[in-house]
Amino acid sequence: MVSLAGFGHWSREPTGAGGGDNCALFAAGLARDSELKNYFQQQSLERARFRVELTDAIKGLGELKLDTSGSSAAVLHRAWFELKDDFGGGDHTLLESVEQGEDSAKAAYESALETKLPAGIDDLVRNQYASVKGAHDRVRRRRDEKAA
Repeated sequence: MVSLAGFGHWSREPTGAGGGDNCALFAAGLARDSELKNYFQQQSLERARFRVELTDAIKGLGELKLDTSGSSAAVLHRAWFELKDDFGGGDHTLLESVEQGEDSAKAAYESALETKLPAGIDDLVRNQYASVKGAHDRVRRRRDEKAA
């Protein structure tokens, strides 16, 4: 079985009745800075596109069963976002939490790239990883700016 759960930090996480929850969209709802809100909304769309691309590529191999389940860690991470926000953490602490999630996303891609992936999927994962790494670095820079 090929699992997409490791790629799911900002991807759609199943929530009960077929609905989806998304950490980037969740962060956008908490951000006070309009530029951050916009950035997180864009990241939400990109990560949703990534999930579709990965799912389609893996299904295209024909014989693999997909595990697209979400994680309880993602639910806890979002609850931690809210708790920090409730205590007045603001955008700086939100960015700290998002960076932690981006660390997880980066690690999932790095782990996948250490395995032998089919050529088409390897290229897709490498391209997505470059974007995830760029997003991580941008979030870190914004976090540092907000701390100053």
